[in-house]
Amino acid sequence: MDASYLLISLLNGLSVGLLLFMLASGLTLIFSMMGVLNFAHASFYMLGAYVAYSVTQVVGFWWGLVLAPPIVGLLGAAFERFALRRVHKFGHVPELLITFGLSYIILELVQLVWGRQPVNFLPPESLRGPLFTIVDRTESLSIAWGAPPEICRTAADAICTTFPAFRAFGMGVAVLMLLAIWLLLTRTRIGLVIQAALTHPEMVEALGHNVPRVFMLVFGGGTALAALAGVIGGALRVTEPSMALAVGAVVFAVIVIGGMGSLAGAFVASVGLGVIESFAVGSDRSIADGLTALGMAVTPETFGYAVWSVKLSQVAAILPYLLLVLILIFRPKGLFGTREG
Repeated sequence: MDASYLLISLLNGLSVGLLLFMLASGLTLIFSMMGVLNFAHASFYMLGAYVAYSVTQVVGFWWGLVLAPPIVGLLGAAFERFALRRVHKFGHVPELLITFGLSYIILELVQLVWGRQPVNFLPPESLRGPLFTIVDRTESLSIAWGAPPEICRTAADAICTTFPAFRAFGMGVAVLMLLAIWLLLTRTRIGLVIQAALTHPEMVEALGHNVPRVFMLVFGGGTALAALAGVIGGALRVTEPSMALAVGAVVFAVIVIGGMGSLAGAFVASVGLGVIESFAVGSDRSIADGLTALGMAVTPETFGYAVWSVKLSQVAAILPYLLLVLILIFRPKGLFGTREG
């Protein structure tokens, strides 16, 4: 396994993990504050991508990045105020059902407005090229900034791998978002009110704070974070009506593995799953190879040989759910959670 493969797989895994965290952080905040598992969270992610696309067509990508999260956040706050709040008192099942129904409403509206085909939502021109190129030669590994250098075309032993600038930009946005959330919750007055409302809502209300309004702001803020992830994910991958379905189940796996309501757990689980999936997708090794390395030879005569010979790349898509099942069996609270799902 060469060094360039390890480095690029690690970077790709980190980028996927940080994008997952951008999406999971909003859902984690909503659950930790309100106890609501928002089934429509991935739909707000999709809506953020489409709103940014429409804004981009008029005033450019950067305005789309700035305007899409607050627009979607306002829609999320309105939904909490006029719909979710009315069923909150009836328990978790009505909450799940109303957010589940909302996800289908958003999907149908997106298809009515933007159509069923993918839209041409691209990163800004300045971020469409490679940020750097990894040049792997027989006896050396180097990094060249920008486009692939001349040596990639002239040297027979040079293996060149580029890393997109927009992917690096998305990673930077995710790190800044994590820092902003931490500062908001630990260094501001509103953050203290939010944390106090989580554990002592009656006391917070007795001190003159409007707890329902705090919940509305938290729900709107969580959907805004999902929309921010949608802007990055939509331009990085593809913006289409099925994009919510593609990430919806994974993000729930993330918050369960990390621990229900734990922001630190969501971060660790997101990055961990991203790195694991990245290495698994590019691997041509099988379970049998791993057992052989441990001194346990697997031959065609071995019972269940077809299972042992399955390559990791073939099961990469189910690894998050396999880890989800194992976590629920052996540690239902998750890695950093304080309460069971």
